[in-house]
Amino acid sequence: MRSTWVCRPDKLRDRVNAAIDRNLERKMTSGVVVQVCHDGKLVYSRAAGMADVEAGKAMQENTMFRLASISKALTSLAVAALIEQGKVGFDDPVTKWLPYFTPALPDGSIPVMTIRQLLCHMAGLDYRWSQAEDGPYATAGVSDGLDITGLSLEENMKRLASAPLRFAPGSNWLYSLAPDLLGAVIEKAYGTPFETAMTELVLEPLGMTDTMFHVPSSERARVAAPYYLDNGVLTRMADDQYLTDPEGRYFHFSPERVFKENEYPSGGVGLTGTAADLMRMVEAIRTKDAPFAGKKLMTQMAVNQLPTGKEARPGIGFCLGWGVLVDPVAADNTPQAPGTLAWGGVYGSKWFADPTIRLSVVTMTTTALDEVVAVDIRNAIYASFGK
Repeated sequence: MRSTWVCRPDKLRDRVNAAIDRNLERKMTSGVVVQVCHDGKLVYSRAAGMADVEAGKAMQENTMFRLASISKALTSLAVAALIEQGKVGFDDPVTKWLPYFTPALPDGSIPVMTIRQLLCHMAGLDYRWSQAEDGPYATAGVSDGLDITGLSLEENMKRLASAPLRFAPGSNWLYSLAPDLLGAVIEKAYGTPFETAMTELVLEPLGMTDTMFHVPSSERARVAAPYYLDNGVLTRMADDQYLTDPEGRYFHFSPERVFKENEYPSGGVGLTGTAADLMRMVEAIRTKDAPFAGKKLMTQMAVNQLPTGKEARPGIGFCLGWGVLVDPVAADNTPQAPGTLAWGGVYGSKWFADPTIRLSVVTMTTTALDEVVAVDIRNAIYASFGK
């Protein structure tokens, strides 16, 4: 049985070190921080390569990374904390908190949209980067949360509300700006700015002291520089960078955004943090043991919400804030067990939790729009386990 598998520390160290060194030598990334927990114990941790090639700064275990869509899980956990407190319900309409948020369907009708639908991306919302460059979100001036805009959270959500829905809430799945909208709900329900609510509801209880929306100037030197592969050549990202991924999606990056205090806190992509901090979140998700929500609620958060026949990605379903592996073969023959929980971000970092073998992994890299390094490290980790 997979559940009887054990970690072989020496083999784990050797194989993961080899995978890291191989990818650094191939210049697939400038540097990484990898942490592996088994049965709740940290069995591997390594920082390797450079956090900033041009500045000559080596990667450190406390280096901070732009988390991008990893932020979504933390925003969902903040909602879970409010549900546990009785301040929010899964089936509450969004208009209970945001009366202005009444986007219409293409036929002009205005449907009810719920908190649950936002959590699982079945609300009918979209991302600007997945639309045409002159699409409705561009026309409305909606930000995806990766670029510098000077907008407030409320102003961006009002712009989002002015654009038509892609489909009736609950009828389909589409990755979207829903977590940004949840941030606006959270600040109304909790009675503080979203940034404060996130800190008090989730980050402080989990001990995630190095995770934040806005990095102060005193900590700037700890933040890894962002890179991307330009025709296979590792290249530093500019302060204002447009990049296209292999699927043709067009992203607008502004790496300096994390240092701008006037930029709205994006619940979908806005956080910056360390590998050690992120592991605290991953372990809470894996064990369903969180200081702000009971096991029953944490179990609910980790249940696939997509109906039969719907997938977030091949072989991947979606819970209330992160993905869940449904079919390992369809998911590129991953060695992970069905039920593995995972997600990542466009700046390059990934996490997963495999409850079957009691495994949690965080892989932080500096290469945007690339999964090669994380997949190679994942495979090395699984190759080190045995009965």
